[in-house]
Amino acid sequence: MQAFLTTLIMISIMLLTAVPGYILVKVKAIKPDNIASFSKVLMFVCQPALTVYSFNKADFSKELGINLIIFFVIITVVQLIFLGFFSLIFRKKSNDIKYRITIIATTLSNCSFLGVPILEALFPASPNVAAYSMMYFLSMNLLGWTLISAIITHDKKYINLKTVVFNPATLSVLVALPFFITGFKISAVNGQFLGQLENIINILGKMTTPMCMLIMGMRLATIKVKNLFTSPLQYFSVAVNQIVFPLFVLGVLYLLQVDKELMLCMYVMCACPVASLVQNYAELLGEGQATAANTVLLGALCSIFTLPVLALLI
Repeated sequence: MQAFLTTLIMISIMLLTAVPGYILVKVKAIKPDNIASFSKVLMFVCQPALTVYSFNKADFSKELGINLIIFFVIITVVQLIFLGFFSLIFRKKSNDIKYRITIIATTLSNCSFLGVPILEALFPASPNVAAYSMMYFLSMNLLGWTLISAIITHDKKYINLKTVVFNPATLSVLVALPFFITGFKISAVNGQFLGQLENIINILGKMTTPMCMLIMGMRLATIKVKNLFTSPLQYFSVAVNQIVFPLFVLGVLYLLQVDKELMLCMYVMCACPVASLVQNYAELLGEGQATAANTVLLGALCSIFTLPVLALLI
């Protein structure tokens, strides 16, 4: 019951942070054309900082290192299964951007922007949960800058080695890993400069959730509210993403008999609402923005019910 209440409170508070973004667009202090710029700040500044923050917080051990690799492999394979399955289901309608957005919205979870604060609230005594979330986010972004970008644009040019390596998610992990593995902390313990750097990284990293919600509020102000609730495809995406996907993952993890902390972390992150990255990639690539925004917003609203209920299972 405590997990239910914790997730309910966290989700409710997070949704409230979307209100200022909504108001700023409605009073025309921010133009709709500028929303993509906020998405770039989120993905190129705040998210890399969150990655460094998460690995800096965890304490490396051989067991944790092995579990992180296992986590990465499992979540990558599961995401590929779902993306492949729904690509086949909608292959005859793939020329319609609504169905291409639906394919990715069934799979991508808000594992870091919402997942990190929820995990930290549910498991306050475990510093490793944030590191698990970053492995999830790395997996999702490796797919995002390649396969998912190719699905959205209907263009295979994004599937190449260059985009796998040279993207904010991969580069930030490459920066954080040496410190994580060697146990060296970006902290005031190792010097005043590093202490100030840690503060900056922590502030920018913790901006990801409010920035994510502000962008959602901004986009909500540009669409008709009724469009959130009138598309069967959007309900389909949310139902698969926030109910079928996490339960499927939980079943797989039980069968594999993985580490309990790993299992709980992955399950909670999979139960998070449709990833705001669905909207961010649509904004950056310039296709399917309205469908993506509607689906992400509907998922966020539904998560008030779905996430606390699924949290009861832990």
